[in-house]
Amino acid sequence: MPAAVPIESVSVGAFEIPTDRPEADGTISWTSTTLVLVEVFARGKIGIGYTYAHACIGRLIADTLAPLVEGSDALAPEHTWAAMQHAIRNLGRQGLVATAISAVDTALHDLKARLLDLPLCALLGSFRQEVPIYGSGGFTSYSDEELRRQLAGWVSEQRCAYVKMKVGSEPARDPHRVEVARLAIGERAALFVDANGAYSAKQALGLAQPFSDLGVSWFEEPVSSDDLPGLRLVRERAPAGMDVAAGEYSYTTDQVRTMLQAGAVDVQQADITRCGGVTGFRQIAALCDAFHIDLSGHCAPSLHLHAACAAPRLRHLEWFHDHVRIEHMLFDGAPQPKDGKIRPDLSRPGHGLTFKHADAARYAVSTT
Repeated sequence: MPAAVPIESVSVGAFEIPTDRPEADGTISWTSTTLVLVEVFARGKIGIGYTYAHACIGRLIADTLAPLVEGSDALAPEHTWAAMQHAIRNLGRQGLVATAISAVDTALHDLKARLLDLPLCALLGSFRQEVPIYGSGGFTSYSDEELRRQLAGWVSEQRCAYVKMKVGSEPARDPHRVEVARLAIGERAALFVDANGAYSAKQALGLAQPFSDLGVSWFEEPVSSDDLPGLRLVRERAPAGMDVAAGEYSYTTDQVRTMLQAGAVDVQQADITRCGGVTGFRQIAALCDAFHIDLSGHCAPSLHLHAACAAPRLRHLEWFHDHVRIEHMLFDGAPQPKDGKIRPDLSRPGHGLTFKHADAARYAVSTT
């Protein structure tokens, strides 16, 4: 077994990138997205991890997590993950703290793979060599023409077999918007909707049949993901052929276990930038396998790719417009779709991403 490789240093930075146009879903709107980057260094190698969160977690990483990471064994990221979980006990395991640990953990796994000169999926063990994606955006702030153009583009240009749109800002208009989307993609792709918890259970059930009549086969967060009885009610009464999905706001494996035990979802979602990084994502993948429930990766497709290849019951990854644009702007090695799928570049070690510091400098913001 190789000797331990001490981690020499940790750096953190934050970058706020404006959206290309205003974006909104069923519950919030935004005009920028913040990426928090973590880099870990050992033996001339750099491991990269990141999350989409508030810049304030930079101080938590620098003050609380980095001292645990520095000097730890770069070949044992799970050991360091456990140490971080213990260190934040009194701060709370969920929310911003979980995103901070996620960024550090993905950087640690990337570093280990680079030290061993292996692509991360080879280090983790692959169940597949490519991952289906679904085009995701269709924001409620878009005009009908913007919605039509974006969804049709994913189908015709990137050959996505599935596309997703946001609903919930104006429930009365949602059937119209879903019809616009269906006409734009025809029968060439499956249509998903995401309410981001905007509906009540009765509203969601009232819309489920009209959505189904328009061919919607995925109803994401029809009610708040905190409302497990509501999710289960919608799941049990939704039309046949319509899956209910949730889980993007699950920060711990305990939350996922509770959701699965409640019978709340047909497809469990997980976000590697929130759920504890590669370590947490793999734990969730094992839970999904044990419950015979498919797993879908939420957003950040470039960061999910290798871990998704190592998940036994993975269905697909979200090709989220905002994150795809940022990842291709700021990282060399971000994957390009082919026939609705993305593949790891096995010629590049780690997760294959290199951060473009010079290009990102204009977006840098303070973490204090």
